[in-house]
Amino acid sequence: MGKELVSTEVLLEQIIEGIKNVRGREIVNIDLSQLEHSICSHFVVCHGESNTQVSAIADSVERTLKERLSVKVFHKEGYENSQWILMDYGNILVHIFQKPFREFYRLEELWGDGKMEKIPGEV
Repeated sequence: MGKELVSTEVLLEQIIEGIKNVRGREIVNIDLSQLEHSICSHFVVCHGESNTQVSAIADSVERTLKERLSVKVFHKEGYENSQWILMDYGNILVHIFQKPFREFYRLEELWGDGKMEKIPGEV
């Protein structure tokens, strides 16, 4: 029997849960699914207060998806200095920044044509 495909909505929910587990800040889901030529259907963006917290958030997302959904990250980068970690889950790219780097790169502004959803319930 093959693996069941996981819906984008379930994947998003578990990514956000993984971020919240380690108190990721200012979580935003940018829905790019209606944009022509977008590289994926969603960006999830958040930040941590230190390189240690940024790494911990990424580890939590990876562990949550692997344990709950048996989904592995396709590609990840940025662990060397943990200023900006990118995690590729196919339809969803997760961007975990240290706050100064998030402010510098301003992904939310660059992808402002997407539908922006701020995730409530942060600690």
